[in-house]
Amino acid sequence: MLEKLKQEVYDANMRLPELGLVTFTWGNVSGIDREKGLFVIKPSGVEYGDLKPSDMVVVNLKGEVVEGDLNPSSDTPTHTVLYNEFPKIGGIVHTHSPWAVSFAAARLDVPALSTTHADTFFGDVPASEPLSEVEIKEAYEENTGKVIVKTFADRKIDYEAVPAILVSQHGPFTWGNTPAKAVYNAKVLEVAAEMSYHALQLTRDDIKVPQYLLDKHYYRKHGANAYYGQDNAKSKEHAVRN
Repeated sequence: MLEKLKQEVYDANMRLPELGLVTFTWGNVSGIDREKGLFVIKPSGVEYGDLKPSDMVVVNLKGEVVEGDLNPSSDTPTHTVLYNEFPKIGGIVHTHSPWAVSFAAARLDVPALSTTHADTFFGDVPASEPLSEVEIKEAYEENTGKVIVKTFADRKIDYEAVPAILVSQHGPFTWGNTPAKAVYNAKVLEVAAEMSYHALQLTRDDIKVPQYLLDKHYYRKHGANAYYGQDNAKSKEHAVRN
């Protein structure tokens, strides 16, 4: 079942250690088949070197295991909430990458201080409110998903324009239209967090990217008028000629 998606999710999971985003087993990737209403996720606590595509676990949108001999990631309820509430995402990543976790531990947004950040995230990457004792005791992972959704709703942030969050005192979640894109966004978030940390050590001035520069860099890569890269450049050239 979903053999192609299992391979895709496996490949995306294996990118996490390659990119320096995970230590030991501290991370997971999932990907969804929207037509079937099923997603595939890494099994819980399995070393990356021991993983095989066939180990990936198939889960439905109620969070129930449909296929797999291993237990799914302990973060499966969080992924389930996000797939239900963010209907345009196709893949989700969770890591404990150190720079992003540093901002999460401090309960601080990763501010948009550079064009490196603005190329991917259309504004600050938000930090959620910490979960309460009750939320943690009753349904920790499910409520983690709910606090992510609430953060985007309360702060009126477009989850497609800012495909990432820091769960305060925990760590980052990112997403994208594919598992591979979600991994890409996780790496960009880690790099942006490191750059922001260093920039904030150098000055206490207001160094946030102005809106016009944020607009320019984000929309170079996203939206109908994007022109960064070969596909977008060719499409724009074709439109001009015709």
